[in-house]
Amino acid sequence: QVQLVESGGGLVQAGGSLTLSCAASGLAFSNYAMAWFRQAPGKERISIAAINWSGSSTDYADSVKGRFTISRDNAKNTVLLQMNSLKPEDTAVYFCAVHRGSLPLAWVNPTRYIYWGQGIQVTVSS
Repeated sequence: QVQLVESGGGLVQAGGSLTLSCAASGLAFSNYAMAWFRQAPGKERISIAAINWSGSSTDYADSVKGRFTISRDNAKNTVLLQMNSLKPEDTAVYFCAVHRGSLPLAWVNPTRYIYWGQGIQVTVSS
């Protein structure tokens, strides 16, 4: 049984930083690309960052480029999202997801993902 468990969320002031972690189990983690999505209240779930199987290639949404960094540790079956210079508009529930392939092809498309975490709240106060 595949499980993805996010941690590290919480409340932070604007300009602050948080690091989200997603621990995966029940799958050959290093075979898959991974991504982070977020969903704000009343809005659709959108992709914000993706990483290939080895960690050598990453993609970012324009809204977070230069502020967020995705990384992975295949030895620990973990993917991280370092979030700096946080803004109130970053407030959302954040989800990690397993892509169906080793390369994050069409990474912005939620239908390309086969497993999802339960989500974790990030709230940025102004």
